[in-house]
Amino acid sequence: MKGRFLDAVLAAGHQHRSVALATELKGGGQLLLDGDRLEGELALDEAALGAMREALRADRNRTFDTAAGRVFVEVFSPPRRCFVVGAVHIAQPLVQILSLADYQPIVIDPRQSFATEARFPGLELSTEWPDEALERLKPDHRSAVVTLTHDPKLDDPALAVALRSECFYIGALGSKRTHAARCGRLKEMGFTDTDLARIHGPIGLSIGAVSPAEIAVSILGQMTQILRRGEKSEAA
Repeated sequence: MKGRFLDAVLAAGHQHRSVALATELKGGGQLLLDGDRLEGELALDEAALGAMREALRADRNRTFDTAAGRVFVEVFSPPRRCFVVGAVHIAQPLVQILSLADYQPIVIDPRQSFATEARFPGLELSTEWPDEALERLKPDHRSAVVTLTHDPKLDDPALAVALRSECFYIGALGSKRTHAARCGRLKEMGFTDTDLARIHGPIGLSIGAVSPAEIAVSILGQMTQILRRGEKSEAA
């Protein structure tokens, strides 16, 4: 990788942005895709640029043939993060399987007796109010936000910050009745039905989960479905 592209990839990582680098395998020409910006000497037609954008969207490396020759596209993305609001019993198995699935779990709960090193060993913990923590940590397109407290004073402000962000997944624990009341409160805060449709509530896939570990599995399953297939596939 050429020096100027390495600098751009590192800068994007620090800013929690994904970029894609196309390399023509025979000649070595390169093209960097960073948002809407293209940089480099490799000339690609619209079809090839579309394939490059799709690789970036899907967060997957790929190789394809172009008029310029065979091209390899490598995607560079920041780590996936999951902000777990509520250091409750469900959060304990959830953070374990999140780590196994290559997420960085961050547990947020101002109740210091809940958010302890003993209950969540080795994890990043925040005892700030959830909205303040999320505003500081800035969820991005590689982030998920999960609220588990059942307490509107904690969950609602966190959901408000999540809805204003680019996070790919938002989930909230609670029954359909609880979620309807939650949506009513968020509407009073100015959010629209389109905004609220981003919240998965009740949270998780409908697999009949009962135990904390089973609920955690259903949450990660739904997160994976949205990450890999998008919102439309779940609604279809």
